[in-house]
Amino acid sequence: MKNIIYKSYLLIGMMILASCSEDFLETQPLDKVSADAAWSDPALAEAAIFGAYSSLGYGGFEDNGLANITDQSLFTHAGRFNEVFTQGTETPGSLGFTSATYKWDDMYAAIRKTNMAIANLPETDFEAEVRDKLLGEAYFLRAYYYQQLWRFYGGVPLIEVAYELNEDYKVPRNTFSETADFIIADLDKAAELLDQKETGPGRASKIAAMALKARVLLYAASDLHDGNKASAASAVLGGYSNLDLIAYTSGDQNARWTAAKVAAKAVMDAASGYKLDLAAPVSPEEGKQNYVSVYLGGKSTVGDASAAVELLFQRVHSADYKQEDVWPLGGINFGLNNGPNGYHNWSTNTPLQLLVDDYEMMDGSKFDWDNPEHAKDPYADRDPRFYATILYDGADWKPRPSDVAPLDPVNQIQTGYYEGADGTINGLDTRSSTIENWNGSFTGYNLRKFIDPNPALADNLSNAQEIPWPFIRYTEVVLNYVEACIETGEEGEALAWLNKIRYRVGMPEVTDTGAALVERYRNERRIELAFEEHRYHDARRWLIPEETVGRPVTGINIKATLKPGATPHEPYKHDKDVYDYTYKVVNNTDKEIRVWDDKMYYRPIAREEVNKNDLLIQNPGY
Repeated sequence: MKNIIYKSYLLIGMMILASCSEDFLETQPLDKVSADAAWSDPALAEAAIFGAYSSLGYGGFEDNGLANITDQSLFTHAGRFNEVFTQGTETPGSLGFTSATYKWDDMYAAIRKTNMAIANLPETDFEAEVRDKLLGEAYFLRAYYYQQLWRFYGGVPLIEVAYELNEDYKVPRNTFSETADFIIADLDKAAELLDQKETGPGRASKIAAMALKARVLLYAASDLHDGNKASAASAVLGGYSNLDLIAYTSGDQNARWTAAKVAAKAVMDAASGYKLDLAAPVSPEEGKQNYVSVYLGGKSTVGDASAAVELLFQRVHSADYKQEDVWPLGGINFGLNNGPNGYHNWSTNTPLQLLVDDYEMMDGSKFDWDNPEHAKDPYADRDPRFYATILYDGADWKPRPSDVAPLDPVNQIQTGYYEGADGTINGLDTRSSTIENWNGSFTGYNLRKFIDPNPALADNLSNAQEIPWPFIRYTEVVLNYVEACIETGEEGEALAWLNKIRYRVGMPEVTDTGAALVERYRNERRIELAFEEHRYHDARRWLIPEETVGRPVTGINIKATLKPGATPHEPYKHDKDVYDYTYKVVNNTDKEIRVWDDKMYYRPIAREEVNKNDLLIQNPGY
């Protein structure tokens, strides 16, 4: 299947060459299409819209995920400037890692593409069906890109025209409230234009517009963006003289929560999720498979194809999309980027012990290292989503590559150190492995989620996976609804939907109320949406980053000693009848020190942007 959206530059180039005049003096530049040509032909106009989609990049499948600056994971390889953010040393002149999917100048470049479409499409003589669909997509994408800026920076300059050379680009920031209203208005327009339009996977739809609106309203209602609560929680925020750039300074927060609830429920009524109609928990094994199917997005033979219904807006990938082969840092090579080094993979985004510890026991109780039974066997009887998300010592996985298979014929993850007949055996997936130890995980874990588990699909350049990235999925909207219900006092409704999510993965229902329900919900959201780029924003908007994402990073040290009289396996394999396993939580402060500074609630606007536009007001703390 061709990836039509993200190959748009090739399409545009082909169209340009086809349209060039034989008269040398009338030849159009080969690096662009003239405005008249682009908006005079539906195919060229669609190509221009595809160009606007291209700024979505790989979605969250970039090699350095947003999870790496949260309490979810640690980036294994040096040189990406994560520590500039996590250590709180970021300044406008020395930025930490910033993805192109939310970088200031990249987002405004994307917005310019949408502004050109919004300005020109209404003037075309295209059939109404074609024109309205393309225009609806343009409004959706503009809203999406502004939403990215808004989430990371607060209120931003609202540009509705496509600036040309030598124009005055100096525009002040709009308030947080104005920016939110602008995004919502664009989404309402997109939903209207896309109503009953067939767009296909990877492209905007009416439901996608409604779902993004529900997210924006949830963020708008959150404590970080209530001026009074933000000021009370942080001296840095409270002392900011332009509070209206980052929060509401008037209005009723409860009314904002109600709006978020209504918007989320509208999506839930108009669409449906995957297996969210259950009345009781499924078995743990079925629960694990359900969760795997959800994140495979219908694009693997080992998942349920009907789970694709979860995806309300996605970044599609296909096996013939080879743009990234020269240096494969995302997308179709997610398995290569994140799989264990013992499979010749790169262990890029490695889960932290902090995350592992937050997966509940199967009975719904908390995992506790002070409980001897838990500490003795920490990977037993856990939330099925743990087994679907994390590769841990002893976990079954794909067949090893042919050169490694003789060392591990049973295909189990080896992130520990084991007693052998002639000394210590270093696990194949450790930093002391004989297989590319420089790519070993520092935490003792590897990511399983989003890697196609098809045993016939090795994670290498020759085998590209097609798993889509979930920009927005149905369960996120359900969780948004649950949160809004809690905030508006409808705990019964919140519990009903929270338990539907838990039933699907085999977890027991919960009956918490009050503060306990808030805590349970927040952990449920953490686990269900792990590695989907929500934790960074959630911790901030709940005003709890110091106690969550600011914690020291932790991993696990695993050792196995032979039981008295036991004979070691040669080659080694995980066996509780032969080995006694001990588990020690370790701080990885020698790999990355993390602190929280309240200026990190918002990213700084780069100095070069302020130099270009001296009307920009910098964010608090910088």
